[in-house]
Amino acid sequence: MGEQRFDVWADGAAYERYMGRWSRPVADRFLSRLDAGGGPRWLDVGCGTGALTAAVAVRYRPRVVLGLDRSPAFVASARASTPAPACFAVADALALPVRDGGCDGVVSGLALNFLPEPAAAVAEAARVVRPGGPVAAYVWDYSGGLPFLRHFWDAAATVDPAAAALHECRRFPVCHPDPLRGLWTGAGLRDVSVTAIEVPAVFAGFADLWEPFLAGQGPAPGYVATLTPLVRDRLRDELGRTVPTRPDGSIAFTVRAWAVSGRRPAWAGSG
Repeated sequence: MGEQRFDVWADGAAYERYMGRWSRPVADRFLSRLDAGGGPRWLDVGCGTGALTAAVAVRYRPRVVLGLDRSPAFVASARASTPAPACFAVADALALPVRDGGCDGVVSGLALNFLPEPAAAVAEAARVVRPGGPVAAYVWDYSGGLPFLRHFWDAAATVDPAAAALHECRRFPVCHPDPLRGLWTGAGLRDVSVTAIEVPAVFAGFADLWEPFLAGQGPAPGYVATLTPLVRDRLRDELGRTVPTRPDGSIAFTVRAWAVSGRRPAWAGSG
């Protein structure tokens, strides 16, 4: 688990076109289902380009919402595009620069599977939230909830059999309800629930699907960046042959994420 050599996070604009355009509606639906109760101080762990941070600011109107990420480039992108009360800093999810109980709510979007120790990260989130406060996150369902990635990796494995081992569904086990529920209960959180979030993902045409894979941001584009031009072209052609294209040339999928939430016990030994 955690990042590998193909996991590149250095260009916020490229990531937005690759995955951000789908993650933003997921963030909105995630918060619409979160029974959080507001509060003046919020934390977004692994904030990326700031989609979830911005959504928290709009929905809960806190005095401050702090987005933290290990990528200085993503933090810079989030800072440039997200107004106050959002603020951003470079920090490690395994060592949050926040005092015990210092936040009214802690959220995280699409970050858990890229952390070397997800359980430690959830324990840190539970430490910094106030007693009774929510800790919630969502992750992509890599096992079947991202069909355009399934088509990509199937095409890649046809062209390069070694690519099969790189598919996110093999690398990231924390993309199902049971592992997520186990992380939250293991951190001592109560009232844990896991729900699915689905949103449409429509590409205007094959170029709209293919070109983000050339930008080098994330596991699949990072893999493409290692290919020779000849192999890359073969991958493009194989993917174009297999994706379902509508009569108008568009390509439509439904993408799914799993959301998990729980609360820090209001006091020691609470039931």
